[in-house]
Amino acid sequence: MDLITATWWAFAVWAVISALMCISRRNPIASVLWLVSCMFALAGVYVLLQAEFIAAVQVLVYAGAVMVLFLFVIMLLNVGDSPRTLKRWPIWIVGLGVSAVMGAELVALRGYTPERLAREVSTLSGPINPALVFPEGAAAQIATASRGVVGGIAEPLFTGYLIPFEVTSVLLLAAAIGAVVLAKRKL
Repeated sequence: MDLITATWWAFAVWAVISALMCISRRNPIASVLWLVSCMFALAGVYVLLQAEFIAAVQVLVYAGAVMVLFLFVIMLLNVGDSPRTLKRWPIWIVGLGVSAVMGAELVALRGYTPERLAREVSTLSGPINPALVFPEGAAAQIATASRGVVGGIAEPLFTGYLIPFEVTSVLLLAAAIGAVVLAKRKL
């Protein structure tokens, strides 16, 4: 196993363990901190995939700003350990069942390649070029080559997806204001 593969596996194991710790903690602050750890591991995977811009955005936006907002809201609302009305074991059984189904799907999808997917989607016979079946992927590669990664991401974000992008930012702002209003009511 070469160094890049070993590093990828280290980041992958780190991300999975952090995600499991995030969902298994009773303390919401500990859960948020484990989620930050998971996001740092994902940023490492992005660096290995040569997507440095996405890794930087992952650390700055998600691990930085969003998680600080989550921590701020949790601490502002003073969410602590509360008595549980649900028994733990039914929730764990449902969670393990969903995890088993998702794991089986991932194992089944392990052998997929762009060529295999293009063969299944296309109605053409013979050898199939995925770039002809999925022209959007080829267009994205050309756009990235001509404008760079940031330009390839920024153009569709601020042209075709401008309204959903702005609606999402307003929704996040409304959620933060709602949390402050709820916290003020308790004070």
